[in-house]
Amino acid sequence: MSDDPRLAIIGAGNLSTKRIYPYIGHAGAQLVGVCDLDADKAATNARRFGGKAYTDIDAMLDAEKPDGVIICVGPAAHAQLAKKVLLAGYPVYTEKPPATTAADAVDVARVARETGLLCMTAFKKRYNVAYSRARQWLDKFDADDHAAISIDYCSGPFENTHLERMFLFDFTVHILDLVGYLFGDVAQVFAFAKGPNAYAVSLRFVSGAVGSLCLSDGRSFGVPTEEVEITVRGGNFMTIHNSSVYRITENQKPVEWREPTTFVSGGDSGNDTGHFAEIVAYVAALRQGETHTRSSIDESYKCLALYEAIVTSAERGAAVPVAYADL
Repeated sequence: MSDDPRLAIIGAGNLSTKRIYPYIGHAGAQLVGVCDLDADKAATNARRFGGKAYTDIDAMLDAEKPDGVIICVGPAAHAQLAKKVLLAGYPVYTEKPPATTAADAVDVARVARETGLLCMTAFKKRYNVAYSRARQWLDKFDADDHAAISIDYCSGPFENTHLERMFLFDFTVHILDLVGYLFGDVAQVFAFAKGPNAYAVSLRFVSGAVGSLCLSDGRSFGVPTEEVEITVRGGNFMTIHNSSVYRITENQKPVEWREPTTFVSGGDSGNDTGHFAEIVAYVAALRQGETHTRSSIDESYKCLALYEAIVTSAERGAAVPVAYADL
């Protein structure tokens, strides 16, 4: 492989045009193919960002033989397309979530394992500055001392009329993935819900740590709410505001503070949100021939297992175990 991996993209919609295409060259890769069912969209993005436009995936793969493929279409097609591309012999990066069900995501994980190829999910919070630092900081302590995590995560109003526009599915999967990244697998959940708009979720982790999530679509997209509190036994705690501002206390004394000049999700370099950093990670993995990243499918599928447990708990009004696959 050359120093600049050759990438092809499936999808040329609004989000990818803003958050993926502009970062490819900056991340050190070359865009060689753009595929979308809408020929005009494919042609526009090929003209703006490079590569050749296609409306047929097989034709693009056969012609370009890329080093990796980015899939940024609706979630309903993520699993099907990821398996198709992996079986064709190409490492994959899909937008979140990896599928619409945990079972479908597990199928993708098994195909990735069988082919020996990277399948990475774009869970940006695993890559941004603040949560990368949180994970690094937590690693300083014995896992038995990880005590609690609480997250307040809210958005503006969602349609809540079909799965891909459901608040809990479309928006909160970022946080459902994040709690696993920071504190490990969740063993059990108890969830209360007020319709599809608000959830209060209690978590018990496999490690014995506990957590709580307050989730609602009754606030704002322009002024997001994302407050995270992490407690480690012994007077150690970390507070993270809006994925970017954080403070760390150790042994009851302040030791570290970060407050960047931007604090809204649309105004940063792509490292505070993680949009740029995750593409850098994918490009680096391709360049080095790696088959795993911190958001590989064998980890990222777990957010859907947690999502399904929360839905079931809210429906039953009872605590529910989280079922993970044996991969």
